[in-house]
Amino acid sequence: MTRKKAPLSYLQVLQKLRDAGISGAHYVNSPKNRADKLAPLQERVDKILRIIRQPNRKPTNMLFFVMYDIESNKVRYNVVKYLERQGCTRIQKSIFLADIDRQKYEAIRQDLAEVQALYHNHDSIIICPVSTELLRSMKVIGKSIDIDIITHNRNTLFF
Repeated sequence: MTRKKAPLSYLQVLQKLRDAGISGAHYVNSPKNRADKLAPLQERVDKILRIIRQPNRKPTNMLFFVMYDIESNKVRYNVVKYLERQGCTRIQKSIFLADIDRQKYEAIRQDLAEVQALYHNHDSIIICPVSTELLRSMKVIGKSIDIDIITHNRNTLFF
C-alpha cells in the first residue's frame, strides 16, 4: 500500500531549491520568463480600482504593496506564484498589491523574510502598507491612461 506524501510548503520548496543550488539555474520544461508575463495595463488598473472601490471591505483587511528585486529566476518565479496564491494582485513585474486580512499579511511578511534568509544574496523585498486614500491618489506616468478620469478624482472649479 502506497502512502501519499504531504505536499511541501512554500518554504520547503525553496529550501529544496537552495539545497540543489539555485544560482544560475534554469527552469526545466518551462517557457522562459513565464512568470514575467503581465496583463495589459488597463486590466491591471481595473484590478486596482476594483480593490479600492469595494463597498464592503472587511475591517480586518489591510492594503499593502510587495516590491522585490530578486536575482535568481527560480526564487523570483516561486515568489510570484506564492504571492498570487495568497491573493495578491500583480501590478508591475516586481510589484504586487494586496487587500487581505492582517493575519495573512503577517504570514506573508514572515514567509518572505524566511525566503530572504534562506540563501546568500543581494536581493531585497519591500512590504509597504498603504491607505485607501493614498492609493486613490495614485498617478500612472508614461502610458495613455488618465487615472484621474478613471477614479473620478479630477476636481473642476467654476468661477
